[in-house]
Amino acid sequence: MNTFGKDVDMDRSFKDYFSRVSKSYRDYRPVYPRELFEWLAGIAPKHDVALDCGCGTGQASTGLAAHFKRVYAVDPSKTQIASAVRDPKVTYKVSAAEETGLYGDSVDLIVAAQSLHWFDLARFYPEVRRVATQDAVFAAIFYGFVTVDEKVDELLLHLYCDILVPYWPRERRHVDDGYRSLSFPFREIAVPEFRMKANWELDRFLGYLSTWSAIGQMRSKTGIDILAMMDAELRQAWGNPKEVKTVSWPLNLRAGIVE
Repeated sequence: MNTFGKDVDMDRSFKDYFSRVSKSYRDYRPVYPRELFEWLAGIAPKHDVALDCGCGTGQASTGLAAHFKRVYAVDPSKTQIASAVRDPKVTYKVSAAEETGLYGDSVDLIVAAQSLHWFDLARFYPEVRRVATQDAVFAAIFYGFVTVDEKVDELLLHLYCDILVPYWPRERRHVDDGYRSLSFPFREIAVPEFRMKANWELDRFLGYLSTWSAIGQMRSKTGIDILAMMDAELRQAWGNPKEVKTVSWPLNLRAGIVE
């Protein structure tokens, strides 16, 4: 059964920081741990349909597909959807999170992975309630500042907190404060601790940094490619570029029953 109903009007403007790096976003963004999706499936009332809002290139969509009969994934960016990782159980659509085009009372789990801070919450939360089945769960997933080791982390902090400060979109502050400044009108559920980890060589790590929205904004506004300027420093801090290092992020979420 196709749960999508009417088509939606995508003429509404949206803040698009990632379309230009869609392929890099798919190739270089970290993968969410299996344990996260196992836990989410465990608190969902049923496992018929999940919805991934602001899905990007499908990092969470494919993880949900291991536990739900059907996953619907929406993003307002055509290039993100075109670059998304394909899975036979995932149906992608170019739609805003605030107007998904899904039938009402059709979704058992709604997630927003690293995306809630971009949404118009006054329009998004009513949409969550509209599509949710009885006792459906909503979860906002987000990950914090990346760490590698002492030498690399020192450079990253300088890049993140000093050089890029004028170029971070203001919505980024919600990630830094753990989404506590965002409204969350659902019956909140206590959540376990998760962490994302990856074992990467230097080039893979630099690819991830290239997807940071502030780096793209700095290049767009000033013409400066800060990663190119810092390349020698980053390589010196990393050491052997073929050395595999453990890269990690604190993985957080707020989850609640939709009422």
